[in-house]
Amino acid sequence: MNLEWFGYAAAALTSGSFIPQALMTIRTRDTRGISRGMYAMFTTGVALWLAYGLAIGSWPMIIANTLTLALASTVLILKLRFG
Repeated sequence: MNLEWFGYAAAALTSGSFIPQALMTIRTRDTRGISRGMYAMFTTGVALWLAYGLAIGSWPMIIANTLTLALASTVLILKLRFG
C-alpha cells in the first residue's frame, strides 16, 4: 500500500476545511469573529509547511499547503481590510 495516499486524504480534508470559512468571509465580509493574530501565525506556518514540502518534494504537502495558503491568505487579507 502506498502511504502517500494517506497524505492526499489528509491534504484533502484539512485544506477543504478552510473552504466554508473562506467562502463565508468573502461573501459577508464579516471578520469580527476571526482572530487576526491566529490567522497571521497560521498563514505563516502554512507558508513554511509549503516551503518544507517543496524542499522534500512531497506532492501531498505541496498541493495541500498551496490551497490552504491561498484560502488562509484570503481570509487574513479580508480581516486586515475589513476587520
